[in-house]
Amino acid sequence: MFAQIRSQVAATTQSLFSHGRRPLEKTLDFAGDPGVLGPDSVSWRVVGDVAAFVGGIRALLIQTAHPEVVAGVAQHSSFRTDPLGRLTRTSFFVTATTYGAKPEVDEAVNIVRAVHRPVKGLSERGRAYDANDPAQAAWVHNVLTDSFLCAYQHYGPRPLAPEEADRFVLEQARIGARLGATPLPETAEALATWVCDHPDVAASRAQADVIAFLRRPPVPVGPGLGYRLLLEAAIPTVPAPLREVLGLRVSSPRARAGALALASLRWALGSSPSWHLALVRAGAPVPHGLFRQPLPEGVAVAPLQSADPSCAS
Repeated sequence: MFAQIRSQVAATTQSLFSHGRRPLEKTLDFAGDPGVLGPDSVSWRVVGDVAAFVGGIRALLIQTAHPEVVAGVAQHSSFRTDPLGRLTRTSFFVTATTYGAKPEVDEAVNIVRAVHRPVKGLSERGRAYDANDPAQAAWVHNVLTDSFLCAYQHYGPRPLAPEEADRFVLEQARIGARLGATPLPETAEALATWVCDHPDVAASRAQADVIAFLRRPPVPVGPGLGYRLLLEAAIPTVPAPLREVLGLRVSSPRARAGALALASLRWALGSSPSWHLALVRAGAPVPHGLFRQPLPEGVAVAPLQSADPSCAS
């Protein structure tokens, strides 16, 4: 029965990310390539945990606090008409840049920069926006990095030590640099301060509209309930000054329910199969007991290594 429940949860979760091209489809063609970050990175562990779902939601919420960035989303994005397609494309980028072989990383970055090229205009406060502007790209990238880290520290299997958190930030800065983003803080503390105290943060009508959409996106009932629980888990991790700008309020009972939902997802899904596949491609040890979802048919794995999944870092 447990195997059936796990399989059903995995299928439901995967369906949300199946509205577009799948990442790492040909990653095994690059056997031995460790990618940009590599098997020993902290990033493979952090992004590979289900806490990244909460981190992704947190990032979407906080990114709307920049009026120029959210204007670009409101005026150019297909998030209203194709929310699952946009989710799939965002997931593709994160997965490819974190776990992909180097040619896959380059391709994912080039796709994003090309998509961002026409995203230009004026925000409601009359300031110009450009999705490829280094400072605006830095807001999007740094908020995502901070959110993945914060979610993992709150809801991951075990918190990262300070030096591990700093390593994660430095690793993600390498991805941000490829996007042309600047500045890119190099420590966890500096990153959190940069996000929370950013001088361009302000409330806007576009932000309120996107937040309302994020609270109740048009997704099927079952996944929609799970999503809303994870959103409630994300809200307490947003710094209080930003929650005020975003109009978010913490509900402790709903946040606890979200934490329980996340723990259930970890039990059902295990760690990311993309992490597993990247380890196989790189010829790296595969920790015992970390992965529960099957690899693509025909992929051979030499199991072993540590009984403690945290040693995968």
